[in-house]
Amino acid sequence: MKSRNFMPLIATFSVVLVGIIALLFFLPGYQGSLGFDVTIFPLLNAIFNGFTFSFLLISLYAIKRKNIPMHRNFILCAFTTTALFLVSYVIYHYLTEPTLFGGPTALKYIYYFILITHVLLAIVNVPLALISVTRGFNMQIERHRRIARWTMPIWLYVSSTGVIVYLLISPYY
Repeated sequence: MKSRNFMPLIATFSVVLVGIIALLFFLPGYQGSLGFDVTIFPLLNAIFNGFTFSFLLISLYAIKRKNIPMHRNFILCAFTTTALFLVSYVIYHYLTEPTLFGGPTALKYIYYFILITHVLLAIVNVPLALISVTRGFNMQIERHRRIARWTMPIWLYVSSTGVIVYLLISPYY
């Protein structure tokens, strides 16, 4: 069976997604009436990130035990919660202006360091995760392992720091 080349699709999706998210930060927040408190979205984002982190740890445990079906299932769970996070994130940032950190100066530097590394690695993680999963599903095991060695720690960092960013910024919503 010939494996398909998903690289053009992955590259296009990654660029479009990052472009949409970047654009949201330059657009004004939605001015209409919603009838509900939109600050539920950052909490949902943190919950989705927490689930993603947990699913990734379980999938890592499974692959270390050579349990490929369990590994695959929990990676798919991580993709699902990451996709839900992305939808929630885009909706929230479409509806609102960015929230500014209002804590003490020392904590502000820590917050911005975590936030900046989180955002930059999230951008990198989108294509890495997509490439990793397509190589796994195409049974390109060695190529999958080579990229997954980079993808897994980056994805774990991004999902865990997503929760930390929420905990640090949540008092200021």
